[in-house]
Amino acid sequence: MDLDLAQVHAFVLAAEELHFGRAAEALSISQQALSKRIARLESVLGTALFLRTGQGVELTRAGHRFLEPARQTLAAADRAVAAALDEHRPLRVDVWGHLYAPMRTLAQVAAGSDAPPLELGHGRDLPSVAAALLRGDIDAAFGRVHPPLPAGLTHRLVRLEPVDAVLSADHPLADEPALRPEQLRDSLLWAPATLDRLDFLHRFAERFGIRDHAEGTNLGLDGFLADLAADPRRFSLIPADVPLPHTPGIRSVPLVDPTPLYAWSLLWCGSGPPHLPALLSALAAEAGRSRWLEYDPARDWLPEPHTGEGRD
Repeated sequence: MDLDLAQVHAFVLAAEELHFGRAAEALSISQQALSKRIARLESVLGTALFLRTGQGVELTRAGHRFLEPARQTLAAADRAVAAALDEHRPLRVDVWGHLYAPMRTLAQVAAGSDAPPLELGHGRDLPSVAAALLRGDIDAAFGRVHPPLPAGLTHRLVRLEPVDAVLSADHPLADEPALRPEQLRDSLLWAPATLDRLDFLHRFAERFGIRDHAEGTNLGLDGFLADLAADPRRFSLIPADVPLPHTPGIRSVPLVDPTPLYAWSLLWCGSGPPHLPALLSALAAEAGRSRWLEYDPARDWLPEPHTGEGRD
């Protein structure tokens, strides 16, 4: 079955707007022309995609099923055109998990001679960058990946980074040379958002019996640490290599027996853009040099995969 991309585009816009007039305006065509495109698409598919009502239009069950693959089809077509016409443009990579400074890892790789040119941006969280990938707005993304992921996305583990406990200097455990995670059970886990949106912290709290937690607004690492320092019960988790700003009243203590590991991954859509193999090769080479993928289950802890909707 051959799909006409103009018809698919008309369907996606109409499905997003649920209004043929606004969709037609976005395409700079008449509403009659848009209706004809959708009618032809429905004829090719052999099923109705919209229910026409007196109040407007609604997606049928078939329309709901078709919408996400249709978006992916348009994004793949955009990537194909870009690959044919602009092979020398930078690879557009968004990062997320900003409190944990994901740009450090990409900057280390981008400085090498074998890395392709990168154009780095910021996504809000995993769902937002996944949506940007499926739309074709970006080529790849970098951060912590966990299920569920939308269909059509692929990821590869790049780095496993040890995590330290960061505590108020007045915390009873602040002067310890190292801590076991279970020693933090009576402490207050401080988070930069609601805990159910932060998969890693959520998994840590569940695994090690951290019962009490509190949330603030993510205003950057400086503000987060200043709020943490204000309460002697508070602690949080920060990757060990993140350079902490000079914040009075803060202690960083290694975690052992086991050491939690934060997993960084590269995420992309479909077969990926032309520069993707070069970036993956550069990441693998740096991982080998810097021992980024070392993991000993007798010594380290990684969160179990799950199907919740955490966002970090």
